[in-house]
Amino acid sequence: MAQDAERDAMRDALQLARRGPRGVNPQVGALILAPDGTVLAEGWHRGAGTPHAEVDALSKLAPGAARGATAVVTLEPCNHTGRTGPCAVALLEAGVGRVVFALDDPTPLAGGGAERLRDGGVSVEGGVLADEARDLLADWLTVQRLGRPHVTVKWAQTLDGRAAAADGTSQWITGPAARADVHRRRAGADAIIAGTGTVLADDPALTARRDDGALFDAQPIPVVIGATAVPADAAVRRHPRELLTYDTHELTAVLDDLRRRGVQRVFVEGGPTLASAFVAAGLADELLVYIAPALLGGPRLALGDIGVASIDHARRLRIAALDTLGDDLLIVARPAEGTP
Repeated sequence: MAQDAERDAMRDALQLARRGPRGVNPQVGALILAPDGTVLAEGWHRGAGTPHAEVDALSKLAPGAARGATAVVTLEPCNHTGRTGPCAVALLEAGVGRVVFALDDPTPLAGGGAERLRDGGVSVEGGVLADEARDLLADWLTVQRLGRPHVTVKWAQTLDGRAAAADGTSQWITGPAARADVHRRRAGADAIIAGTGTVLADDPALTARRDDGALFDAQPIPVVIGATAVPADAAVRRHPRELLTYDTHELTAVLDDLRRRGVQRVFVEGGPTLASAFVAAGLADELLVYIAPALLGGPRLALGDIGVASIDHARRLRIAALDTLGDDLLIVARPAEGTP
């Protein structure tokens, strides 16, 4: 069983992992601990072609300094040679006596590092703070497991579940703090999707903007789904990234094409019709629900028919986070284990 010092080190390693870029490769952090728990070195993966976290940490030590030490890593050390060599071999050659990691590597090519370390006489323990690591790598894990981008579906609603008033007005249900949070999350996505109904009704720019209105350096690719043409003067056509349009209701086909284009993180912000379609299709990996302390009543629900006929078939979720943003509440939810 992992010791308290190892669990504390794993928390630090997860923070180190967040320093690395989100992209094709997973964010990984590592610490090397002396037998008394003292941190000897730390490292993280800085992107494709750079040393992996374990090797980055080992590189900061003198030869032989890691002998008998414990390596704490957020992802199982890899067991293959790509642009860099196998981290499992690097740890063996450094003389590390114990390896603690959070998640098994799900990729057939890179997995197996734990077994290789055990075969080399190293004490190995996996699954330490696995839930925290899984939340950090949720989008990368989705791509590895399902072969499609990770999908976040966002909507804003009143306390009684309405996305708009009876006359269709919806700006603004939530306050400035919640809207700023949305824009920060947009900037972390590779693509943002809206439906043609939303584009025609609200004329959104689909950009990620700072509090002062300036654009974030990172901008998601704007994507519009629907049969109706996007008007020539629509705000989304002035987006700094090229607009992608899909005249189809086949969401899986859209995601497959986006994956071929290198997209890993999709942000769906297209109104109740599109949100309901992604949820009904079992394609929502994460829900961001912004709730304002207001009541509207009426028929304009934030989510429509998702194919649930009885309570027995409810789409069960687990709450990943609860945040207060000004007067509003953000619930981050993900499908419960075994739920489509």
